[in-house]
Amino acid sequence: MVRKANPAFMKPLKPSSDLAKIVGSSPLPRTEATKKLWEYIKKHNLQDPSNRRNINADAALTSVFGGKKTVNMFEMTKLVSQHLS
Repeated sequence: MVRKANPAFMKPLKPSSDLAKIVGSSPLPRTEATKKLWEYIKKHNLQDPSNRRNINADAALTSVFGGKKTVNMFEMTKLVSQHLS
């Protein structure tokens, strides 16, 4: 049985100005925004070395994460969805 992708996840959404600094300003699906965010996190080495599930925010990510310095990967997707409309 092949699962069909949920069309809601594939709908291009406009990133907020804070999120646009990381993923770009053009509308993109939620899945693509998350993928670009992970690329940014890995490129800037922001994963906590002692607990890989945590992300240590730099200046750009702090504004996306609502001022939090550290969030876990599950909290991150929730916070990022608030920056997509």
